[in-house]
Amino acid sequence: MKTTALTIFLCATLVLSGQDHTHQSAKPLQFPDIPGYKTLKTDLHIHTVFSDGKVWPNIRVMEALRENLDAISLTEHLEYQPHRADLPHPDRNRSYQIALEEAKDHELLILHGSEITRAEPIGHSNAIFIKDANPLLVDRAENAFSEAKKQGAFVFWNHPAWHAQSPKGTPILSDFQKERIKKGELHGIEVINSIDYSEEALALALEHNLTIMGTSDIHGLVDWDYTEKGNHRPVTLVFAKDRTEDSLKEALFAGRTVAAYNDLLVGKANFLVPLLQESLGILGARYLPNTQVLEVTVENKTSSDLIFENAMPFTFYSKPAVFVVPAGSTDVLRIKTLERLNRLTLELKALGAYVAPRKHPVARWDVVVAE
Repeated sequence: MKTTALTIFLCATLVLSGQDHTHQSAKPLQFPDIPGYKTLKTDLHIHTVFSDGKVWPNIRVMEALRENLDAISLTEHLEYQPHRADLPHPDRNRSYQIALEEAKDHELLILHGSEITRAEPIGHSNAIFIKDANPLLVDRAENAFSEAKKQGAFVFWNHPAWHAQSPKGTPILSDFQKERIKKGELHGIEVINSIDYSEEALALALEHNLTIMGTSDIHGLVDWDYTEKGNHRPVTLVFAKDRTEDSLKEALFAGRTVAAYNDLLVGKANFLVPLLQESLGILGARYLPNTQVLEVTVENKTSSDLIFENAMPFTFYSKPAVFVVPAGSTDVLRIKTLERLNRLTLELKALGAYVAPRKHPVARWDVVVAE
């Protein structure tokens, strides 16, 4: 009996240790790959006590592992250091080094980044994939951006519609930003920052071919600011050729992204539509006996609720035209096809998704009807 009890105890301990090792929460972020690319879940705007955040860098790694992220960047303010009296650190790379050490036994990618922090009209921008943060700490903002370019950084404009810097709540593309774009020193723009979505920022992204970004800009605990309120943090979904830092960098420069926050998805149509098509799986289709009502079973493969509107010439039998498929769940669509069909093109307008300001994409699925 002692041996049996000990064996059971050891097995239980191993199981629990295995569960702990995953670090995954009850609501991890999930999004499917799209044809030709892996979908990497990233948060590239994060703060710790090494600038104006409230937690140590290793906590950011643990939070990311719990939420099933693929990559993060701890983008500490270079110029704004409110904890300097309590935490002096002449080396602006320190936060990155601590996070890198914490993540060494996990698959989470830690991308080296910093935030260039200036008053308007320059504003705040993140430089990702830098090699050394210290040379970016210079008097002239132009020199900080040119140094970031010299280091091969991907740079994006943070919270351009932030009311504290733009009182009207709309982004203003200044001559400074225009010059940075012209010189190849500004490559992306946040359309989602924290809980705020800016359709004007999306318009700027499309007009100037800037990569569309979504970030948490987290300062406190993710659990307190998002999870306990029933939310996921905003992220940038990056469509990379493989799960490496080099591939992630290539994809960001190429603009292969979708910004995601709860049931909101924002991106260019050539990436957002394939994501929608992969996110809703067709599990089967068959007619109800002795009817022309086609029953199509669908599955939401993501951690986001999917909001759709019927865009077909056929109407639904027992569902309104606008409906929601909750995250991770299945649903049944009963479609009045008027005659029995062998195949059907399921056409749905994604009301929670935007490919331009106030413009929703329509996604299509080829449905084969069972005999």
